[in-house]
Amino acid sequence: MSSAHRFDPLADSRTASDPEFDLLLSGSVFLDIVFTGLEHLPSPGTEVWADGMGSCPGGVANQAIAASRLGLRTTLSAAFGDDGYGDYNKGILQDQEHVDLSRSRTFENWHSPVTVSLSVQRDRSMVTHGHPSPVSATDLLGDPPPRARAAVVSVEPQLEPWALAAQANGTKLFGDVGWDPTGQWSGSALDTLQYFHAFVPNDVEAMAYTRTDDPWAALYALADRVPVAVVTVGQQGAIAIDSITGEEEWVPALPVKAYDPTGAGDCFAAAFVMGDLAGFSLADRLRFANLCAALSVQEVGGSLAAPGWGDIADWWHRVSESRDKVRKQWLKRYEFLEDMVSGVPLEAVRRASATIARQSDA
Repeated sequence: MSSAHRFDPLADSRTASDPEFDLLLSGSVFLDIVFTGLEHLPSPGTEVWADGMGSCPGGVANQAIAASRLGLRTTLSAAFGDDGYGDYNKGILQDQEHVDLSRSRTFENWHSPVTVSLSVQRDRSMVTHGHPSPVSATDLLGDPPPRARAAVVSVEPQLEPWALAAQANGTKLFGDVGWDPTGQWSGSALDTLQYFHAFVPNDVEAMAYTRTDDPWAALYALADRVPVAVVTVGQQGAIAIDSITGEEEWVPALPVKAYDPTGAGDCFAAAFVMGDLAGFSLADRLRFANLCAALSVQEVGGSLAAPGWGDIADWWHRVSESRDKVRKQWLKRYEFLEDMVSGVPLEAVRRASATIARQSDA
């Protein structure tokens, strides 16, 4: 995709003193191979055929691509193998998706991580192979880490030095969380929320960490620890409290047919960060994140199914031209996007094809 076709939603608010980057990310990049349309998982000794298949960068690349598609100046620090998987991932991220990789490094004889994702009836199962990164994220990023308006950081009992240094230098930390295979969900991880601006877990993660049995109870518990607490609740949308502004909101999800949920949570988080940096109200941040996640699950391909501003503008115009009364109500909810969408060029970034051919359809 040409950089000339990139829409910048923050253009009117940028100043000469702004950091070089809007979003700083660090983590593992996987090659994702996604199979969709499976009626069931294969039983031992059997074979099943999938309706669809895609190949694309995964892991932290999900958020990096989603954020870049939304116009955020995004830098990603990650280790890459010197194999075909690593070359493919770097090419997509750097050349097609315009993600800065200046703080990433390629390592000889290190096997790039690979994940096979099997999408079955709106859920997914995964098989992964990988090795620990040869160096720490702090070693890759350097001291000090690059200046950025925001960074997405995994909430852990002990944060890496780079994250603490970034926060001390004015970077807003947005908390992410991965699945805990031990099932312990240690509450001590929440102690580091004092360094975060926002925390965006799903309902299962939030209830596990707070030892509650209701998403709202989990939200209130998290709101006591972090300025902006968000809990996603699947098809019910998302609930949130912004203690800075005093806003408390529940925004339902858009009713769509989910084809491939891979990367939807990462897409939601990236869109929420963009809305926060753009100064959206809490309700509008949730609406925008819900919209981007809903658009992403309607296509196969994980990261490459993340919508660009071209897709968002296409959706807006379809809803505007529809005579359906329900869609007209959607338009009222999303009227905050009208001025922004009016500035999106016709050639703006749209979804890419999730194929080893490396080509975007933009």
